Amino acid sequence: MAAMTSLDAFYLTFNAAKHFISVSAFANHLSRAFSQNATHLPELVVFSLQEMAPISAAFIGSYFLSPFFERYESALNMAAAKFMQDAGQSRDQPYTLVRTRNVGMTGIMLFARDPASVTNLQAAEVGFGAGDMANKGAVGLRMMYSKGGKETELTFVSTHLAAMEWNLERRNRNWESIVSGLVFADPKTIVQSDTPARIERASTEGDIEPLLFHPETEKKLHDVSIYKPGGHLFVAGDLNYRLSKTAPPADAVFPVVDDETSEDYYPRFLALDQLTAEKKAGRALHGLSEAPIHFPPTYKYNVQPKEATGPEPVEDNGVEEVKWKFAKHRWPGWCDRVLWLDIPDWVKGDGGVGKKRPEMEVTAYDCLPVVRSSDHRGVFLRVQVPVLTPDELKPPVDLVETTLRDSELAGRTSPDSVVVDPRIRLPKAIDVDSWEHRASVKKWESLVGWSMYISQSKQGIMFFTTAFIVALGVYWYRSL
Repeated sequence: MAAMTSLDAFYLTFNAAKHFISVSAFANHLSRAFSQNATHLPELVVFSLQEMAPISAAFIGSYFLSPFFERYESALNMAAAKFMQDAGQSRDQPYTLVRTRNVGMTGIMLFARDPASVTNLQAAEVGFGAGDMANKGAVGLRMMYSKGGKETELTFVSTHLAAMEWNLERRNRNWESIVSGLVFADPKTIVQSDTPARIERASTEGDIEPLLFHPETEKKLHDVSIYKPGGHLFVAGDLNYRLSKTAPPADAVFPVVDDETSEDYYPRFLALDQLTAEKKAGRALHGLSEAPIHFPPTYKYNVQPKEATGPEPVEDNGVEEVKWKFAKHRWPGWCDRVLWLDIPDWVKGDGGVGKKRPEMEVTAYDCLPVVRSSDHRGVFLRVQVPVLTPDELKPPVDLVETTLRDSELAGRTSPDSVVVDPRIRLPKAIDVDSWEHRASVKKWESLVGWSMYISQSKQGIMFFTTAFIVALGVYWYRSL
């Protein structure tokens, strides 16, 4: 049987707590992550970053964010060089930064060993923080990747959902905003260009139901969503799902991470994981899969002070173990996750003569060690992604029609029992005004960012004062 061509992808999520990373420490941890169940470097590396910079820098963007992005790029290539040196391989710089993008404090970085293999790159963003600004939000990259004479489409989503134990329902609403608003083309343009875009449909009682989109329009809207039928989807971030809807009491029992014989060893707390429950109930992360979790909770850590070894504290280099304790005012939780949309059943048939059945092959799903700069651990997924063309992945037309008809009939009697693959029907309708709304909100983000920068820093005050003096001079000169 012929082997299925696959792409070796590595997706890491990390909440940086608004601090610069230690490049050397992050590089050491990444190098060890690359070594897990592998003897070679991944072909594609994606970083999902949350709280990657202070909110003022994130809202202004550009020049102010570059120093933060640059540290991750340096850490990755330092890690790759160390990995290759340890493996006795060539030490050429292996990764090219293909694209960075951020929505507020949430960023995404795409690296490739062969940048020419990445084409048709698109980006999308949505904010759902205060006033729909992007102190919380999601950003996505979509691309075609070529290998072995074939092309496959990949969508990577980086997100940061609502915090705090009691915000479970809000986290679910954040996810709905991603489904409806994180779109890779302006949906209003799609609707306005279609004639007719909307149709009327008679109900079984003879009344006219509200206007619906024409099936062809619905298909085009589906294609710009994260659940594009012919593509792979990966979602990573600080999803913020916890173990409880209330803060821990004073006498709370916390997970034990270093004693497998303890009755409080951390795996037993996984049964309380909100994300697992919400996903199973069909309220969030619809249709997405996750590898078994064999790592401790990734949040919230209180890092213990490091002993000084001289006049100045030595920067954490990832060699010495960082001492930590769980914060007592928050339940530890598996906040940081990486999930994916599995190969659909219609592709998992007999696979065709001489072909192996395609599947996502997870080679590693683990967390990085605790670092001094953050109260989160990074989490990474390494997976062999089948290189399937869009035509191979998307559902057959007759299956779509049958599934939609049957689900509509079943939904009339038992709506909660109807589960439809999101490649066939979206769990939340596309927000036609999403691009227009996002453009409007971004103007406020820039204003908020500059206001915070000017009011909170000496450099900002100096910049504002200099700009004012220059403007005053220009005005005086022109008035002569």
